[in-house]
Amino acid sequence: MSAEGQPGDGVVRPGRRGRPGHSLDSLLAVAAELFIERGYEAASMEELAGRLGVTKAAIYHHVAGKGELLRLALERAMDGLFAVTAEPGATTGRAIGRLEHVVRGSVRVLAAELPAVTLLLRVRGNTDVERAALQRRRDFDRLVAGLVREAVAQGDVRADVDPAVVARLLFGAVNSLTEWYRPGGVLSPEELADAVLSTAFDGLRTRRP
Repeated sequence: MSAEGQPGDGVVRPGRRGRPGHSLDSLLAVAAELFIERGYEAASMEELAGRLGVTKAAIYHHVAGKGELLRLALERAMDGLFAVTAEPGATTGRAIGRLEHVVRGSVRVLAAELPAVTLLLRVRGNTDVERAALQRRRDFDRLVAGLVREAVAQGDVRADVDPAVVARLLFGAVNSLTEWYRPGGVLSPEELADAVLSTAFDGLRTRRP
């Protein structure tokens, strides 16, 4: 039995077809928003079903239980970020260009997967699923810090600030977008990325002749 009193072995069954109007994508988005608002432990499948306007059985048609919802939402965020690091713009050319590509792509992922990314930033390692997500975040941070070190070695980034600190500052700026950015607002994801890159890489001070 699952923690919610339904049978389940925690294994995703991607071959199962969703019911009309309730795709796994929409389910994960609402589940992530509920976990953010109520906290994972306090959130219940009953409450999730109520928000979706379906029965719990309709949710179990997609997933085995609440833990699987958490895992899938967190994996959606991290998979998106790591996919950016495998793109040609992140793997070829000078390190500074690759770093800019990863930052831009991360903003794009955040805008596309806002509930999942916000949830990722809220987890504290209270479950095995959360601890696995935090480990992937640390792996991602190390990758970004490595790009900063390369850019320093190539003379494109100042050498007087620890690369790990630079990486944290860069992604602190990106992560802060979850607090105020809402899709469909004044800024498009690309305009938002442009603003982050201009501020982070070019600085705020105007250039004087």
